[in-house]
Amino acid sequence: MQKISATVFCIKLRLWCKIFTVIFLIAVITAILSGALMSVQGVFNEGVTKQTSIWLSASFVQLTAFLFCVSAWFFTGRESNIGALFKVENKYMLLGGVIGALITYTVIKSIGSLGPGQGILIIVTSQLLVAYLIELFGVFGVEKVGFQWQKLVGILVAVGGIILFKWNK
Repeated sequence: MQKISATVFCIKLRLWCKIFTVIFLIAVITAILSGALMSVQGVFNEGVTKQTSIWLSASFVQLTAFLFCVSAWFFTGRESNIGALFKVENKYMLLGGVIGALITYTVIKSIGSLGPGQGILIIVTSQLLVAYLIELFGVFGVEKVGFQWQKLVGILVAVGGIILFKWNK
């Protein structure tokens, strides 16, 4: 009898491992898609800015993002109402839209000055560094993590990538 339950346990464990792997892969694919979309968006925004102005371009980006988000919220079930925004505990977290506008501005300027490749590489490296510091110090309600040398080395490798990317003979 014990042999059968050990077999059942192994089957269940393998199933859970496969489920975890699929969930992880979906998360990785989503992150890759996010990075690709951010790069394409930056190039598009810089292209619109060349033909208009930076604040008109940024305003259009934010307006179309707003319309898309409201439409998605409306058609996907509206799991919370607008009043929930007024109940957010840390009010500074509501500055995401302002930060989004500043991101749009700085991405346009970076790509315009550095080109898409180098601009996005520096932006992503900065994101990596700031995200690690947020975790390391546990700010903005994020769970604090301990210092890890391999994460520091990873950031240094990314900085090395920026130097190699820029290096011209």
